[in-house]
Amino acid sequence: MKLALVVTTYNRPDALGAVLEGYFEQDDRDFELIVADDGSTDDTRRLVEAYARQAPFPMAHVWQEDRGFRAAAIRNRALAGTRADYVVFSDGDCIPAPWFVAAHRRLAEPGWFISANRVLLSEAFTRRVLAEKLPIQRWGWPQWIGAWRRREVNRLFPLLSLPLGPLRKLGAARWEGAKTCNLSAWRQDLEQVNGLDESYSGWGLEDSDLVVRLIRAGVRHMSARFAAPVLHLWHRENDRSALPENQRRLDEILASGRIEAERGLSQYV
Repeated sequence: MKLALVVTTYNRPDALGAVLEGYFEQDDRDFELIVADDGSTDDTRRLVEAYARQAPFPMAHVWQEDRGFRAAAIRNRALAGTRADYVVFSDGDCIPAPWFVAAHRRLAEPGWFISANRVLLSEAFTRRVLAEKLPIQRWGWPQWIGAWRRREVNRLFPLLSLPLGPLRKLGAARWEGAKTCNLSAWRQDLEQVNGLDESYSGWGLEDSDLVVRLIRAGVRHMSARFAAPVLHLWHRENDRSALPENQRRLDEILASGRIEAERGLSQYV
């Protein structure tokens, strides 16, 4: 199974560098990594090129002009740039645990997409991680318990590895809670629904729209909680002025029977 990682970023090379370090330390490094860049300056391009020269896996940089938050569009462009059988989506501020890729690969099953969760880091702890280049992806339980006691992280449970077996499939028709900072799917299923819908402009709900359409197309939802966590670096809250309009679009999708994105992957392939 050919696997690709699609990692979105926008003008945050320090965080992206920490994330790429996390992918360099994966137990499973049999994948390609595509940095999906939503209009960053040349600082990000130079960083990606430097990492690509030493990466133990193929790396690519897919860029689009900065015209506001267009995560759906840059993910579609990245998806069009790979022929991988299976695609894992994450973000350039989410450091993966060393077993992250291996867990997504192990759980991948035809007819299912996977979502998992995250640990949120505080603002002060994030600044320290980036300034001191702390390899938190290698931390053990004593260090994480200390961070939790200092309120540097919001919770520890996602870091547990639990063999949940059939319990992972109990929410097969549940779309709520799945986010593209930690989501994976088969390429053929993403093509069936025409990828993400670029009609969503600005931050919010384009990932929910994708998940609703996947489920409506017959692709079921498997949980990778307690299997594939990411460590989410703090950032300022995104501009949410587009959220009401995006909510209206999502409500329309929920009330309809539509499966394919109005403006999606087919533009690029």
